[in-house]
Amino acid sequence: MGKELDAVENVLRLLIVLGGTLAVTIAIGWAIDRGLRYWSARHPKTPIPGLLRRVQLPLQLFLGFAALRMTYPLADLNLRQDTVILSVLATMVTMSAVWLVVRIADAVADGLLNTYSRRARDPRRVRQLNTQFTLIRRISSTVLAIATAAIAMLVLFPGLRVLGTSLLASAGIIGIIAGVAAQSTLSNLMAGLQIAFGDSVKIGDTVVVEGEMGTVEEITLSFLTVRIWDDRRLTMPVSYFNSKPYENWSKGGNEMTGTVFLHLDHSTPVAELRARLYEYLSDHPDWDGRSWNLLVTDSTPTGIEVRASMTARDPDAVWSLRCAVREELIGWLNENYPGALPRLAALDGLDAPAR
Repeated sequence: MGKELDAVENVLRLLIVLGGTLAVTIAIGWAIDRGLRYWSARHPKTPIPGLLRRVQLPLQLFLGFAALRMTYPLADLNLRQDTVILSVLATMVTMSAVWLVVRIADAVADGLLNTYSRRARDPRRVRQLNTQFTLIRRISSTVLAIATAAIAMLVLFPGLRVLGTSLLASAGIIGIIAGVAAQSTLSNLMAGLQIAFGDSVKIGDTVVVEGEMGTVEEITLSFLTVRIWDDRRLTMPVSYFNSKPYENWSKGGNEMTGTVFLHLDHSTPVAELRARLYEYLSDHPDWDGRSWNLLVTDSTPTGIEVRASMTARDPDAVWSLRCAVREELIGWLNENYPGALPRLAALDGLDAPAR
């Protein structure tokens, strides 16, 4: 009878410890979330409080495992696996703490970037900071994860210290072998760091790669993704941008000059066509008003080449403006001066050659 009472008492003690610990941690997490929500409502122009609410899950896990690590001895179970259980709880506390730190750093970085992007006048600097923050977060997260795993093996589990010492002793040989076998991966890693702290290409830049124009959507430590105008994704190694030429339309500023070439007849009224171009650009929202022109750039026995140039605020606007100007000029000529458009001479009345 005494053993049964002891068993019931142990179960009740365990339930009280676990239930009380979970209730306290949930209450603390709820209170912190309510405080962040109140802070965000009081300061709507500050994005950091709202972003910090992302840490709710890792915060709850950290508080829960830390509380269990401290209250587990109160259960007084006296199991043979107590040491292993405490080591596992300590490992979970460490891992959840690293996750919590990474989430907090991400929230703070996003908040600072949002605040800076609203105040900054240079979008190139915003894109550069965004690229640097993205790659730094990826590198720091990877390093923290590896360091946490190493600490868990070498510190929290004494039985693995001999294995860890042996691994560290052979790290030099393994490093040489890995360096030879992973030259491509290491070159991409170094290229990613050069892009992060350089100024060659950034997230949000408009680039032309392998004949495809698109916007840089994501930069990782090994790959770069370009979103093409038709929503396809072009993925390539980061080292490509340090070894091959490519066009960066956002380099040096967003403003661009677009051109439209038309092949027309010699009878084309160039002066009237130039006046029509200016009249159309004056009413078009994509034209930024900086510059425009229309010139005859070439003449052949069969016709002339006319180049219309116009400026716009960014690559997307200049692309739309070029298409609109091309359509407008061809339509205007077809309606008012159809003879100015090139036509193929028809060969009529020719008999088929005799066999």
